[in-house]
Amino acid sequence: MNTHSSIDKNFYFSPSVWFLPLVFVLLMWTGFYFDTHYCPNIFEFGILPKTWKGLRGIPVHIFIHADFKHLLYNSIPIFFLVAALRYFYRAQFWQVLLVGILVLGMGTWLVGRNSYHIGASGLIYCLVSFMFFKGIITKYFRLIALSLSIVLVYGGMVWFMFPGEHVAKEGISWEAHFSGFVTGLFLSILIKTPQFEKPIFYDWEHPNFDPTDKPFFKQFDENGNFINPPKPESIEETEVDSYFKSSIKVIYEFLGKREK
Repeated sequence: MNTHSSIDKNFYFSPSVWFLPLVFVLLMWTGFYFDTHYCPNIFEFGILPKTWKGLRGIPVHIFIHADFKHLLYNSIPIFFLVAALRYFYRAQFWQVLLVGILVLGMGTWLVGRNSYHIGASGLIYCLVSFMFFKGIITKYFRLIALSLSIVLVYGGMVWFMFPGEHVAKEGISWEAHFSGFVTGLFLSILIKTPQFEKPIFYDWEHPNFDPTDKPFFKQFDENGNFINPPKPESIEETEVDSYFKSSIKVIYEFLGKREK
């Protein structure tokens, strides 16, 4: 009845669930503010593939956006996805976020076109991919529900992961999207979540359990069939045993309680 109680304690709402995504979004808006007021060439700090100069954009490209529409479209999903990551994967939050940014940035630098790649959309694909596949891998019902919710909300994003006329027309970096998706997939496989493993109550549930040294399992053959024990040897009756045996018929009579 309480099999999930030890796992459910990993889910709790704290100020960091809304504070951290808020800080992240504010950094994005701060980058846009500097772009529009002080540094109109800030896009040059984006990722320029296959150049040494472009490497500096790997950690900061997610905070740079082309225009207000680009910023707004990325701010809303980033806020909710970072909040979901903090709530559901609290222990792995910083590992997924920081490693995800660096790896998807490096992937974009390797496969991207000769153009500046900016924006947080690659990170959106990374978080969507991670939380979707991790929920399937853990097989925990809350995380599976999160995976299904992500499919319903962000399922259409898959069409912007590959080159096409509609992608080129809108100037979308499909390379960043693809790199983010692949990064999230690999992180979901490599990053372990021991807090969601099923609690072990019995010895035979341990992965290293060896049944060969247990008396109970020795009663079964390799196919699981019960092995009948050998018949016990007949014991000759001794003189002491015969002493406690009698052929005399004994009759017991129970008397009721006498009245005074």
